[in-house]
Amino acid sequence: MKHLIYFLLIIALTNCKGPEPRRPVKVKTGSILQKSVERNKDLLAKEEKQIMEIIKGDSLNSYFSSGNGSWYHYIHKNDQTDYRPKTDDLVTLQYNVITFNNDTIYSKENIGTITYKVDKQDLFPGLRNSIKLLKEKESATFLFPSSLSYGYHGDKNKIGVNVPIKSTITILNIDKQEDNN
Repeated sequence: MKHLIYFLLIIALTNCKGPEPRRPVKVKTGSILQKSVERNKDLLAKEEKQIMEIIKGDSLNSYFSSGNGSWYHYIHKNDQTDYRPKTDDLVTLQYNVITFNNDTIYSKENIGTITYKVDKQDLFPGLRNSIKLLKEKESATFLFPSSLSYGYHGDKNKIGVNVPIKSTITILNIDKQEDNN
C-alpha cells in the first residue's frame, strides 16, 4: 500500500505542468488584408496611368506634381505675391468636381463660394492639400486619384466608389491669421 501511495504521488507530481493556454480555434493569416493591399496598389497604378495619359494628351499645359499624389496645371498664376495659405488662415475659394472624361459632377455654382479654415475643416484630402499650393487669385486644375478624392466610400450622392476626379480650384482671398504673419 505504501508503494501505491508513492507511485500515485510521483505520477501526480510529474503530470502537474500548470495551466496551459487555450489555442485559437481559427488562425487568421491576414490574407484578406493582403488582398486588400494588393487591390489598392493595382487601383492606384491604374489611376496613375490614367493621369499620365491625360497629361501626355494635354500639350497645351505644363503639369506639376503636388508631392502628395496629385498633378496640376495653372489656369491663372499670381506672380505678385509669394504667400500661400497656412494653418488657421481663412481661405475663400471656389472649386468644381468633374470626371476624367470631363463630365461635370458638381459645378462651382452647385458648390458655391466657400470659406475654409486651413487644416481645421473637413474637405476631401486632395482639396485640403491643394489649397496650400495656390496663392491668392490663382486658379489651377488638379487631377486626383480616388485615394485623394472621395475614396472607397464616394460622397454617398453623385460620386461613386473609387472614382478619380479633376477639380479646378480658384483661391479668391486669403485672410491671414495673426500667428502666421
